[in-house]
Amino acid sequence: MPPLVRIATRTYPPDVGAAPFRLRALARALVEAGCEVEVVTTSATAPETADPGVATRRRPVLRDADGAVRGYVPYLSFDVPLAARLLTGARPDVVVHEPPPTTGVVTRVTSALRRVPYVSYLPDVWSQGAVAAGAPAPVLRAVALAEQAALRGAARVLAVTAGMAEEVVRGGVDPARVRVVGNGVDVDVFRPAADPAADPATADPGPPAGDLRVVYSGTMSEWQGAEVLLRGFARVLRERPGARLTLVGGGVDVPRLRALAAELAPHAIDLPGTVAPERAARLLAGADLALASLVPGTGYDLMSPTKIYAATACGTPVLFAGVGTGAAVVREHGLGVVVDHDPDAVAAALRAATTPDPATRARLREWALAHGSLAAAARRAADAVLEALRPPR
Repeated sequence: MPPLVRIATRTYPPDVGAAPFRLRALARALVEAGCEVEVVTTSATAPETADPGVATRRRPVLRDADGAVRGYVPYLSFDVPLAARLLTGARPDVVVHEPPPTTGVVTRVTSALRRVPYVSYLPDVWSQGAVAAGAPAPVLRAVALAEQAALRGAARVLAVTAGMAEEVVRGGVDPARVRVVGNGVDVDVFRPAADPAADPATADPGPPAGDLRVVYSGTMSEWQGAEVLLRGFARVLRERPGARLTLVGGGVDVPRLRALAAELAPHAIDLPGTVAPERAARLLAGADLALASLVPGTGYDLMSPTKIYAATACGTPVLFAGVGTGAAVVREHGLGVVVDHDPDAVAAALRAATTPDPATRARLREWALAHGSLAAAARRAADAVLEALRPPR
């Protein structure tokens, strides 16, 4: 019989975002490697598209106003029933879990009871993110303890960057069990437009040709600090009155950013919320510049945001405000410009921005194909999961 891999995650397509896309790519890669895959997740918020070889077990969960499973109570609404769900059904050969750390703790306990190995897929370090969010000290301690317990018990820990792998090892995980698998986007969806233009799905056709088009696509939360992007953009509107900024995606910071946009430049800044990947790709492909940011010193400096891969796959250069792994990737590979996480620095870069020529777009696309393919990252992750398979019965 083929190995059975069970994936425990609070978010999976048709949810939209980096995490569900990454997990679907992993599930597909495991099926290609000859495994059966079962995803234990939450009820679908839209029609579900089935993947051959992948079964989904869904259950209702608490979601926030944006439809996301975000916050301690919604997490627990998934994690508490998860224990029973992982203890029932066919005995898997390996279990893979995503954050939050409470999901990791449930996975560790249930895997020990069923005597199966498990794998921790680590796209970020949640204990450091809790610091950035200003969580109370007792919460910080609890998150750190849960995260350490989950990671130290894992047969393999999949880190998306080398810096994150180093942080995990410093936290006490055996380096022999850590694998750097990378990250990326679906390069078949995120691709250059034959004729970059305004997004046809919007009622507003956008600024006239020749005016600056800037797009932010992705999560907006405390550690992204996208406020500096809005403030920097607003400062260049006097010189470039036809410029337009579109921010697509969800996150806890969206309501505050919408209020700020209405205050600074309601005619020039649009936040339509979470959109389909195809629409985000059209917007990026038609932009002169894609924006990304991370607040320095939050621990999320270790991340390499998928925004970078999405933009370059569409042939669009990146303006990165902040420091860390993402900034280093943009700088070292010539993917755009890196500035301080500061409105004046962002404004200066926007003033200097021009429409990329076809050669630049082609070079960025080639880089993304080589370094930012989600399918390639998923194959590396699948190989690491297969390393952790329990011995044959």
